[in-house]
Amino acid sequence: MKRMWGALGLVLALTVFMPRVAAAQKQDPKARRNGATLGQNYPNPFNPETRIPFSVGDDAPTCSNSSRQYRVTLKIYNVISGYVATPVLQGGSNGVAGGQPLENLSISCGQYVAYWDGKIQATRREAASGVYLYRLEVDGVPLVGKMVNMK
Repeated sequence: MKRMWGALGLVLALTVFMPRVAAAQKQDPKARRNGATLGQNYPNPFNPETRIPFSVGDDAPTCSNSSRQYRVTLKIYNVISGYVATPVLQGGSNGVAGGQPLENLSISCGQYVAYWDGKIQATRREAASGVYLYRLEVDGVPLVGKMVNMK
Protein backbone atom coordinates (compact mmCIF):
# COMPACT_ATOMS: atom_id res chain seq x y z
CA MET A 1 0.00 0.00 0.00
CA LYS A 2 2.89 2.38 0.81
CA ARG A 3 4.38 1.79 -2.64
CA MET A 4 1.08 2.66 -4.29
CA TRP A 5 0.87 5.94 -2.37
CA GLY A 6 4.50 6.66 -3.19
CA ALA A 7 3.90 6.03 -6.89
CA LEU A 8 0.80 8.24 -6.79
CA GLY A 9 2.81 11.01 -5.11
CA LEU A 10 5.50 10.75 -7.79
CA VAL A 11 2.95 10.96 -10.60
CA LEU A 12 1.32 14.00 -8.99
CA ALA A 13 4.70 15.69 -8.53
CA LEU A 14 5.61 15.05 -12.16
CA THR A 15 2.31 16.49 -13.41
CA VAL A 16 2.91 19.62 -11.36
CA PHE A 17 6.46 20.18 -12.61
CA MET A 18 6.39 18.91 -16.18
CA PRO A 19 4.21 21.67 -17.70
CA ARG A 20 6.62 24.27 -16.31
CA VAL A 21 9.64 22.41 -17.66
CA ALA A 22 8.01 21.90 -21.05
CA ALA A 23 7.12 25.59 -21.26
CA ALA A 24 10.69 26.57 -20.40
CA GLN A 25 12.16 24.26 -23.06
CA LYS A 26 9.92 25.05 -26.04
CA GLN A 27 12.71 26.92 -27.77
CA ASP A 28 15.14 24.27 -28.86
CA PRO A 29 17.94 23.82 -27.88
CA LYS A 30 17.95 26.77 -25.48
CA ALA A 31 15.22 28.37 -23.41
CA ARG A 32 15.31 32.18 -23.47
CA ARG A 33 13.63 34.62 -21.15
CA ASN A 34 14.30 38.23 -20.23
CA GLY A 35 17.74 38.30 -21.85
CA ALA A 36 18.94 35.03 -20.36
CA THR A 37 19.29 31.65 -22.03
CA LEU A 38 19.49 28.23 -20.44
CA GLY A 39 20.88 25.40 -22.52
CA GLN A 40 20.43 21.66 -22.16
CA ASN A 41 22.96 20.02 -19.89
CA TYR A 42 25.53 17.75 -21.48
CA PRO A 43 25.97 14.88 -21.50
CA ASN A 44 22.32 13.99 -20.91
CA PRO A 45 21.76 11.43 -19.50
CA PHE A 46 24.86 11.87 -17.39
CA ASN A 47 26.93 9.86 -14.95
CA PRO A 48 28.61 11.03 -12.76
CA GLU A 49 29.01 14.71 -13.75
CA THR A 50 27.42 17.23 -16.10
CA ARG A 51 27.76 20.76 -17.46
CA ILE A 52 24.99 23.32 -17.96
CA PRO A 53 25.50 26.14 -20.51
CA PHE A 54 23.79 29.47 -19.95
CA SER A 55 24.14 33.09 -20.96
CA VAL A 56 23.04 36.41 -19.50
CA GLY A 57 22.37 39.69 -21.24
CA ASP A 58 20.18 40.56 -24.22
CA ASP A 59 23.08 40.74 -26.63
CA ALA A 60 25.30 37.89 -25.42
CA PRO A 61 27.91 36.95 -26.62
CA THR A 62 28.78 40.40 -28.09
CA CYS A 63 27.78 42.28 -24.91
CA SER A 64 27.66 45.92 -25.86
CA ASN A 65 26.92 46.86 -22.23
CA SER A 66 29.53 44.83 -20.35
CA SER A 67 29.36 47.09 -17.28
CA ARG A 68 25.89 45.87 -16.27
CA GLN A 69 25.93 43.19 -13.57
CA TYR A 70 23.36 40.41 -13.28
CA ARG A 71 22.51 38.50 -10.09
CA VAL A 72 22.62 34.78 -11.00
CA THR A 73 21.63 31.65 -9.07
CA LEU A 74 21.59 28.09 -10.41
CA LYS A 75 20.32 25.19 -8.29
CA ILE A 76 19.58 21.51 -8.83
CA TYR A 77 16.35 19.96 -7.49
CA ASN A 78 14.84 16.48 -7.50
CA VAL A 79 11.38 15.94 -9.02
CA ILE A 80 9.62 16.60 -5.71
CA SER A 81 11.38 19.99 -5.52
CA GLY A 82 13.86 18.99 -2.85
CA TYR A 83 17.13 20.93 -3.00
CA VAL A 84 20.04 18.76 -4.19
CA ALA A 85 23.03 20.98 -5.01
CA THR A 86 24.38 24.29 -6.29
CA PRO A 87 26.69 23.91 -9.31
CA VAL A 88 29.89 25.93 -9.62
CA LEU A 89 30.99 28.22 -12.42
CA GLN A 90 33.33 26.30 -14.70
CA GLY A 91 36.46 27.94 -15.98
CA GLY A 92 35.81 31.60 -15.56
CA SER A 93 35.38 34.49 -17.90
CA ASN A 94 34.45 38.16 -18.04
CA GLY A 95 36.36 38.85 -14.82
CA VAL A 96 34.59 36.14 -12.79
CA ALA A 97 36.77 33.40 -11.29
CA GLY A 98 35.80 29.78 -11.93
CA GLY A 99 34.88 27.39 -9.15
CA GLN A 100 32.51 29.79 -7.41
CA PRO A 101 29.10 28.43 -6.39
CA LEU A 102 26.36 29.91 -8.58
CA GLU A 103 24.37 31.38 -5.72
CA ASN A 104 23.67 35.12 -5.83
CA LEU A 105 26.76 35.54 -7.98
CA SER A 106 27.16 38.91 -9.66
CA ILE A 107 28.31 38.45 -13.26
CA SER A 108 28.41 40.55 -16.42
CA CYS A 109 26.88 39.83 -19.81
CA GLY A 110 28.26 36.74 -21.50
CA GLN A 111 28.18 33.00 -22.01
CA TYR A 112 29.00 30.66 -19.14
CA VAL A 113 29.08 26.98 -18.20
CA ALA A 114 28.10 25.56 -14.82
CA TYR A 115 29.60 22.30 -13.54
CA TRP A 116 27.89 19.80 -11.23
CA ASP A 117 29.84 16.80 -9.94
CA GLY A 118 26.63 14.76 -9.49
CA LYS A 119 26.84 14.76 -5.70
CA ILE A 120 24.24 15.82 -3.17
CA GLN A 121 25.60 18.93 -1.53
CA ALA A 122 24.57 18.12 2.06
CA THR A 123 26.02 14.59 2.19
CA ARG A 124 28.59 14.60 -0.66
CA ARG A 125 27.14 11.22 -1.76
CA GLU A 126 26.40 10.59 -5.42
CA ALA A 127 22.89 11.52 -6.48
CA ALA A 128 20.61 8.60 -7.26
CA SER A 129 19.53 7.72 -10.77
CA GLY A 130 16.50 9.70 -11.87
CA VAL A 131 15.16 12.97 -13.23
CA TYR A 132 16.48 16.26 -11.87
CA LEU A 133 15.47 19.85 -12.56
CA TYR A 134 17.91 22.72 -12.79
CA ARG A 135 16.67 26.25 -12.17
CA LEU A 136 18.55 29.32 -13.36
CA GLU A 137 17.45 32.63 -11.90
CA VAL A 138 18.78 35.83 -13.47
CA ASP A 139 17.74 39.02 -11.65
CA GLY A 140 14.76 37.17 -10.19
CA VAL A 141 13.53 35.71 -13.50
CA PRO A 142 13.58 31.88 -13.52
CA LEU A 143 14.33 29.38 -16.30
CA VAL A 144 14.01 25.62 -15.72
CA GLY A 145 15.57 22.64 -17.46
CA LYS A 146 15.37 18.87 -17.00
CA MET A 147 18.19 16.33 -16.89
CA VAL A 148 18.57 12.62 -16.25
CA ASN A 149 21.14 10.87 -14.07
CA MET A 150 21.56 7.26 -15.18
CA LYS A 151 23.84 4.74 -13.52
